[in-house]
Amino acid sequence: MASVASLTDLVNQQLTSALSAARPEASADPLLRRSDRADYQANGILALAKKAKANPRELATEVVSHIVTGDLIKDVEVSGPGFLNITIGDRAITGNLAARYADDTGRLGVPHAEHPGTTVIDYAQPNVAKEMHVGHLRSAVIGDSVAQLLEFTGESVVRRHHIGDWGTQFGMLIQYLEEHPHELDHEAGEVSGEEAMSNLDRLYKAARRHFDSDEEFKTRARRRVVDLQAGDPKTLAAWQKFVDESKIYFFSVFEKLDMEIRDADIVGESGYNDMLAETCRMLEESGVAVRSEGALCVFFEDVKGPDGNQVPLIVQKSDGGYGYAATDLSAIRDRVFNLKADTLLYVVDARQSLHFKMVFETARRAGWLNEDVTAQQLAFGTVLGKDGKPFKTRAGETVRLVDLLDEAIDRASAVVREKAQDLSEQEIAERGTQVGIGAVKYADLSTSANRDYKFDLDQMVSLNGDTSVYLQYAYARIQSILRKAGDVRPGAHPELELHEAERALGLHLDAFAETVAEAAREYAPHKLTAYLYQLASLFTSFYDKCPVIKPAPPRDVAENRLFLSDVTARTLHRGMALLGIRTPERL
Repeated sequence: MASVASLTDLVNQQLTSALSAARPEASADPLLRRSDRADYQANGILALAKKAKANPRELATEVVSHIVTGDLIKDVEVSGPGFLNITIGDRAITGNLAARYADDTGRLGVPHAEHPGTTVIDYAQPNVAKEMHVGHLRSAVIGDSVAQLLEFTGESVVRRHHIGDWGTQFGMLIQYLEEHPHELDHEAGEVSGEEAMSNLDRLYKAARRHFDSDEEFKTRARRRVVDLQAGDPKTLAAWQKFVDESKIYFFSVFEKLDMEIRDADIVGESGYNDMLAETCRMLEESGVAVRSEGALCVFFEDVKGPDGNQVPLIVQKSDGGYGYAATDLSAIRDRVFNLKADTLLYVVDARQSLHFKMVFETARRAGWLNEDVTAQQLAFGTVLGKDGKPFKTRAGETVRLVDLLDEAIDRASAVVREKAQDLSEQEIAERGTQVGIGAVKYADLSTSANRDYKFDLDQMVSLNGDTSVYLQYAYARIQSILRKAGDVRPGAHPELELHEAERALGLHLDAFAETVAEAAREYAPHKLTAYLYQLASLFTSFYDKCPVIKPAPPRDVAENRLFLSDVTARTLHRGMALLGIRTPERL
C-alpha cells in the first residue's frame, strides 16, 4: 500500500499554495506546529513579512484570503502579530485515519525516508570471559531500538557487536588453562549460558591472582599474547574456546532481553587484527600519524593534558603492540570501504567521548570520513540507583545484568498476578516476563540517551505514570473492548461530528508517522516513548468521555469509536515494537 500523507503535510501544501498566491515572488516555510489555541498554528508568515518588509498581520490576512476552507481546513484565523490558527475538519481526521487503518502491511501508512542510505550501528559490546553488568544494558537497549527505527523508515542497517575478544587478558587465560587443563572440563555447548560464564569468571579470577603474584607466570602469559597475535594454531584454538563459551552466555542474556543478536553480526576486536599493520602504515605514510618516542601517534591542537602538552591518540605502542585506536580505525575502514556505509553510529558510554572524537577526526584526516560518510557517537549516560549514585549492589559491587533482569521479571509477575482475572500460571509467567523486560527497556528509552537515569524497579512496574506497564495495559484494555463489542465491528464514519476527546485522539494518532521519522532522524527513541505515553493518556480520556459499549451509543457512533480504539491499539503495538517491547493481548 502507498504511504498516507499526514494532516500536517496536507495542510502545509494548502498553506504553501496560499503563500505563493499572495506573494508569487516569495517562498516561505509555513512552520506548522501543534497549538493549544487551535489544531495547528503557522508562524512562517512572520519571517516572510520581515523579508518582504510588510506588515505581518496584513500579510497574514492576505494569505487567509487565498485559503479555501472545506473538509481539510475547517477554519483559519489571524492571531497575534501574524500567526495563522488552523482548525482541521472532522471528516479529514477520520478519513485520514481510515486510510492508515486500511494499510494491511502493519505500517499504518507511514512512508519510508526519501533518501535512505546504509548505516552501520555498533552496539551491545560485551567482553569475552566477563559477565555482563548493568553498564551493558543501555548500549544494547538503545542500539536495538535505533536500529529498528532506522529499518522501519527504509534505511539499510548493518548491526555490529564489537565484543572485547583480544588483548593481554587472553594470554593470561590461555596460559593458565594450559597449566591447569582440568579447570575448564566441559565442551562448549554442554552447559547453560550462565554456567558457562560462571566457569569463565572463576577461571579469570584464578588466572588474575596467579598473574599478579607470580612473575614467571606473568612472563609466560605475555609470551602467549605474542603467540596469539602471531596466529599460533594451538593458542588460537584455546582462544576460540573462550570465545565460544562466552557466546553461549551472551546469547542467553540477549534472549532474556528479548533481543535478537545474530552470530554473523558479532565482529569483535579480533576481526580487524589482519588490518592493523596496514592501517598504521597508511596513517604514517599520509602524515596523519607520526612517531613520538617510538609510538605512532596522532596529535590534536585542542586535546591537551593538565601540563598543557598535547595528548595524542596512540595508534601503535612503542613496543609494537596495537591499542584500541588501531582497531577502531581499522573497523572504520572496513565499514566504509567493504560494507559501503554512509553513516557510522557508535552506541557507547559518554565517558569514551574523547576517544571517539579523536578516532573520528583521525579518520577524517585520512579521508575515510568526509561529507558523504559520517560517524557519530550516540553517547549515553550512567544507570544510577535510587540514591542518585552509580548503581551497585549492597556490597558495593557492579550489578550483574541477569540478576537485574530476573528481579524485574519477578516484580512484574507479581503485578500481573494481582490484576489477572482469567490467566493461567503459565500465562502469568509469560506476561510477567514481557512486562518486566518491557519495564526495563522503557525506563531506559524514555530518558534522553545522554542523560543519567535512576533505576527504580518499583516505579518501572507501576501501573501509574509514564511506564511501559501503563502502555501495555492500555493496549490489553483495547483488545478487551474489541472482544466485548459483540457483532459491532470497527468502522470509520467520516460523516460523524467528533467529540472533543475524539478529535484530540485522532489528531495525535495522525502524528505517528512524523514522530517515527523524527525519532529515527535524530536517533532519539525517547521522542517515540513520549508520543506513546501521550497516546495512551489521550485514549484514557477518550474512553472516559465517549461511551463505546455501555451505555450503548448509536451503532454508527459505536463503530467509529471502536475504529478509533483499534487504530490506537495498532499504533501502540507498532510503536512499542520499535522500542523492542511486547504488547500482550491480555493482562
